[in-house]
Amino acid sequence: MYIIGEKINGMFKKVNQAIKERNAEFIKDLAIQQLEAGADALDVNVGPESVNPLEDIKWLIKTIREVTNAPLAIDTTKPDIMEEGIKLAGEGSFINSTHADNEKLDVYIPMAKKYNAKLIALTISKHGVPQDTVGKMELVTNIVSKCLEYEYDLTNLYIDPVILPVNVAQQNAVAVLEVIQQIKIVSDPPPKTLLGLSNVSQGTQFRSLIDRTYVVLAIHSGLDSAILNPLDKDLVDAIITAELLLGKQLYCDSFLEAYKKRK
Repeated sequence: MYIIGEKINGMFKKVNQAIKERNAEFIKDLAIQQLEAGADALDVNVGPESVNPLEDIKWLIKTIREVTNAPLAIDTTKPDIMEEGIKLAGEGSFINSTHADNEKLDVYIPMAKKYNAKLIALTISKHGVPQDTVGKMELVTNIVSKCLEYEYDLTNLYIDPVILPVNVAQQNAVAVLEVIQQIKIVSDPPPKTLLGLSNVSQGTQFRSLIDRTYVVLAIHSGLDSAILNPLDKDLVDAIITAELLLGKQLYCDSFLEAYKKRK
């Protein structure tokens, strides 16, 4: 599974402090740690406290690029900051993200096409997050239709069915698994699927346990990618083992180490 490391985010206190102090070594070390732990790409978010998000995102990207050319997921709600970030990040990086409303899609799909970027699209509209499978799939259909309209390559589209915390929306977890399955037959080729995994355990007591159990269920349903904490060794090991048991990886006694060395 394609793993996007979630840790370079200004919502985390230490990252927020590093951004304010321009502590480049902290950011570079965090980038390397995530990649060595199994991440394929890195999410980059300046956080809500940034007073100059454009300069902060540019500093973060330039700092990360001193130690890795791995794809970056530029995580912002502001189109102007997104465009500057995706230009700096380079081809093959991610726009994270767009909602399913046409006014959002009409901005971000052309941007993704212009910069040869991958696009993460959430099943969220101006009416909120649908709780049931039917409502989510209606938004999936609109996202895919808009991408076809712009002739955007669907293999670069990642649809996030939006998992909600299990302690407040338990049935949503089931609906998300159903949507992951149905996305696989919505078009040919189908878009990829992605989850912001840590949302499912937000506010719960056993976060790592819930995350790793749910991701195994999602992988079985066809999940392609997730934004998660790659420094959670038990979580990453569960992902690797699930793919092994589903025949996506070849068995050897050192399969955990072999998976991480494949990069």
